[in-house]
Amino acid sequence: MNIEDLKINQKNFKGKIYFDYNLSKLNWFNIGGNTKIFFKPDNLEDLILFLNIYNQRGKIFIIGAGSNILFKDQSYNGAVIKLTKKFSNISLLNENIIVAGSGVMDKAISEFAMNNNIGGLEFLSCIPGTIGGGIRMNTGCFGREIKDILISVQVLDKSGKVRTIPSNEIKFEYRKCNLPNDFIFLSASFKGEYKEKAKIKQEISYLKNKKEKSQPSKIKTGGSTFKNPIGASQVKVWELIKKSVPENLSFGDATISSKHSNFLVNKGNATYKDMKKLIDFIIEKVKAKTGIKIDLEIIIVE
Repeated sequence: MNIEDLKINQKNFKGKIYFDYNLSKLNWFNIGGNTKIFFKPDNLEDLILFLNIYNQRGKIFIIGAGSNILFKDQSYNGAVIKLTKKFSNISLLNENIIVAGSGVMDKAISEFAMNNNIGGLEFLSCIPGTIGGGIRMNTGCFGREIKDILISVQVLDKSGKVRTIPSNEIKFEYRKCNLPNDFIFLSASFKGEYKEKAKIKQEISYLKNKKEKSQPSKIKTGGSTFKNPIGASQVKVWELIKKSVPENLSFGDATISSKHSNFLVNKGNATYKDMKKLIDFIIEKVKAKTGIKIDLEIIIVE
């Protein structure tokens, strides 16, 4: 990592670069210490210039909407990059194919599809993240995943090379894919099918109502904390937690949502230490009660 070179070249960036930037401002939990570097590139050339100066040895973490991540309280010894509006364009390639920048919110592409009579992307209206994060995690809900609609993804590797990868060359699994962690997603193309706008709107409304009835909103939460176990008789992880962990359990200001037990909440000034204690306690108690080991869905940024 070459911070001094970045400071010297700061005037050459069109985007904004910050040093010792507080990470709690960038995630839904509102938890985290500082990052050595926080960079918001203005465009692709800006991003490539940053990578060339930063060199290939330092840690990099790409942040989207800030859901599904948990930062530690101590300093992150690397660079956090947030892609800005220049990476948030949406366009229609043809009547059924949409191209979207990785910074586009999932719900925005769902709305764009609706306005262009393209069905099949309705589920994205209920996912609180960006396209880039969605591809990385193979995000999904209500029986659909992003792999079901993805055609290809354009990426930038740490050497500054742009590549386009067809979806059939990517191995997707439940809430993950096999693309290298140092790939920066730039854009992606998605395929739907013709559907009347009124029917799409009705489906989106149905899904949103279903979500609002069962999941908390407008609070400090990272979304679904644990993955549903695979091959466990279709049991949901929230059911395992509800069965195994006392209600109203808290460690400091870290607690479990009363509306959905797979949502952990910062009810005030929770720290990473508080949240990690709660996570570890839940994993231990679910294993002891049910014999099932549950895995994290949220990403803990090391």
